[in-house]
Amino acid sequence: MVRRISQYLALAGIAGACNPLWALAEDSMPVLGRWDLTIQGLDFPAFGWLEVQQSGDRTLVGKFVGWWGSARPVARIEFTNDVLRFSIPPQWERGDADLRVEGKMRDGELTGTMIDPNGTPLRWTGRRAPILHRSAAVHWMTPIVLFDGKNISAWQVQPNSQWQVIGGVLTNVKAGGNLVTRDSFADFKLHVEFRYPTDGNSGVYLRGRYEVQIEDSPSFRVRTEGLASIYGFLPPSVDASKGPGQWQSYDVKLIGRLVTVVLNGTTVISNQEIPGITGGALSGDEGSPGPIMLQGDHGLMEFRNIVLTPAK
Repeated sequence: MVRRISQYLALAGIAGACNPLWALAEDSMPVLGRWDLTIQGLDFPAFGWLEVQQSGDRTLVGKFVGWWGSARPVARIEFTNDVLRFSIPPQWERGDADLRVEGKMRDGELTGTMIDPNGTPLRWTGRRAPILHRSAAVHWMTPIVLFDGKNISAWQVQPNSQWQVIGGVLTNVKAGGNLVTRDSFADFKLHVEFRYPTDGNSGVYLRGRYEVQIEDSPSFRVRTEGLASIYGFLPPSVDASKGPGQWQSYDVKLIGRLVTVVLNGTTVISNQEIPGITGGALSGDEGSPGPIMLQGDHGLMEFRNIVLTPAK
């Protein structure tokens, strides 16, 4: 049993997975691990993510992603009599109070309530996140042109869309709705070219869940939230940006949870594991295929030459 659980934790990428104490701890504390959250009570579909770990002194700590924003640390998590509790300062939620979370473990799932920083109660459920380990070799299929410079027939628009095709360029003329492919994909390679203005901000969501950030971030300080990061989780190793007003390119490969990001010909993230979903995700079901989503809620952004090669 100890060996089996240690192997599971190692595949899941949980720190300390090879220590048998972790395996024993999971037997007594089944809340350990990663959880995909579905949140109800807002006026839009909302999803989140939670990771529960055990620190060196056996205190429970973690990371949390709400319906918006990036992964943020949880300094202390209580788990007593199958009930999980924690609170965390607001990030992008409205209000000044802490976000308070409580959930009950039952039949391998979590169910509970959140009190948002405005005092609004929300219901939520949590299912254990899948490992997404791929054992078979990857075989690539025929590339799919998602944007050829003529129309957006491969895409569906969300409300308040501001997307137009201007001079062969897919242009988000001002802040508005996102753009989502009609088809969903599991594993793939994606090529996309983009251009942003000074202070521009957008993103490419892989499977509608994991955002490859596009941002004019010349300071390169918040590396997990800047250009070429997997937003909130994985920073780029180097700054390969050309800066605002220049056409740039991403070549992204996603196999299970393993992602490689090439920015302008330079590999900045190499075969690293994405722990969980980004705020603003279209779905929390990490085990299913998902669409490509272009973020349109920040302002002017341009795209061209979008080609996806699915894996068989």
